[in-house]
Amino acid sequence: MKRIIVVDEPSGWTLGREAAELMSVDDYLVSAPISGRGVRIFNLAGSFRYQSRGYYVSLLAEARGHKVIPSVRTIQELNSRSIVRFLPPEVDELVRRSLRRIRSDEFTLTVYFGENVAEQHARLATALYQMFQAPFLRFRFRKGREHWSIRGVRALALEEIPPSHMPLVRDAARRYFSRKRYAPERKHRYQHDLAILVTQEEREPPSDRKAINNFVQAARKEGFSVELIGRSDYHRLAEFDALFIRETTAVNNHTWRFSHRAQSEGLAVIDDPVSILRCANKVFLAEILKGAHIPIPETVIVTRDNRGQALEVLGLPCVLKLPDSSFSLGVVKTSTQEEFLAETDRMLGSSDLLIAQEFIPTEFDWRIGVLEGRALFACKYFMARDHWQIYDWASTKSRPVSGSWETVAVADAPPVIVATALQASRLVGDGLYGVDLKYVDGRPIVIEINDNPSIESGVEDAVLGPETYAAVMRSLRRRVEARARGAP
Repeated sequence: MKRIIVVDEPSGWTLGREAAELMSVDDYLVSAPISGRGVRIFNLAGSFRYQSRGYYVSLLAEARGHKVIPSVRTIQELNSRSIVRFLPPEVDELVRRSLRRIRSDEFTLTVYFGENVAEQHARLATALYQMFQAPFLRFRFRKGREHWSIRGVRALALEEIPPSHMPLVRDAARRYFSRKRYAPERKHRYQHDLAILVTQEEREPPSDRKAINNFVQAARKEGFSVELIGRSDYHRLAEFDALFIRETTAVNNHTWRFSHRAQSEGLAVIDDPVSILRCANKVFLAEILKGAHIPIPETVIVTRDNRGQALEVLGLPCVLKLPDSSFSLGVVKTSTQEEFLAETDRMLGSSDLLIAQEFIPTEFDWRIGVLEGRALFACKYFMARDHWQIYDWASTKSRPVSGSWETVAVADAPPVIVATALQASRLVGDGLYGVDLKYVDGRPIVIEINDNPSIESGVEDAVLGPETYAAVMRSLRRRVEARARGAP
């Protein structure tokens, strides 16, 4: 990966020059495009005002297929006069805690490469930089009746930085430009950079450690330099060409924000934010599957006003699902009217709508893995012992008890199961999905469509082996190359 720091005047510039080539703004704007896709531009121009030279550095960098920080999207946000930004709950809490002892009604915070001169504001500085990736930033806060809010943010020029802050700026620049991502192997061995989002804390991640290693090896064979990242690396997304999410996704946590930010930065993404939005909500899935005349269990959308109707339609036992449930969590079976009313009372405390479905007992569920509209794997997931679901979260063990599995060749799965899974997945997108179905008396019944499906070593890869992982990485490579060509 070739790294270029673009500044107004390179003579005398010292920040980061040991880690990257220096180039003037004028030279970058008028020179012939630097060859190769593996070019990273750090735009440290003095101004990012609309149609300024600094603005055009980022604009031309994107046109030339170079990865650039800050992106044009970030510059547009910085230039917005009415800056009204949604603060994720964790950032809002950081603002409250970091500024709680400030006595005045206004406060200014400067951020240099994600750092601040005051230790007590260090975490807040990092979080804010994750929202606006520009080298030098100044945030203005105002205290309202109940809490602090951001009233403005702008990029700073180097000459605006107080001399007393320069020692920190030099140290921050050294740390920023010497991060692990600049490992020498990237300079010549790989064409693209891939980030895989994982976490160590998740009880049941979609891929185990061996499967993650298999993905890494497959990615390298497809020309990717690979780095495993965590939720604290949000601000680094613009450094990569592709993002592969291997955490359980949800709309209301960091995984969706990673996916959305990565897509807006031009990365190839699996899972993309639209797929997460659609698959995460069972109310949406029920409506879209029903509208496409794809067979699903008898289903009623439940509110506080129609619970009696749901019971009349479905009878007992029936299954209640929170719209954003996953891995059998948030899914309960009710066998009596008292249980039904108690569980709907509890669930409606967190969601205004629920899904109620007829109970269809089977020995196992089918899952068809789908990638880009084609079947990738076919698994039977058997119910946990003495339980009606695949996962028994009520088990007294430290981990949930799950049933066994059997992976078969796609060609050996019932053709109607595979065809129905492909038909269902097309309603969501062209990414990577796991379609869960029951097979009753020769009839397929779609239970749900999962983005971010489990791919674990020895399970979903039991038939195709390494090709399981290679197929996903080829898909990401094709998406990266399509974006480089300007394809939609």
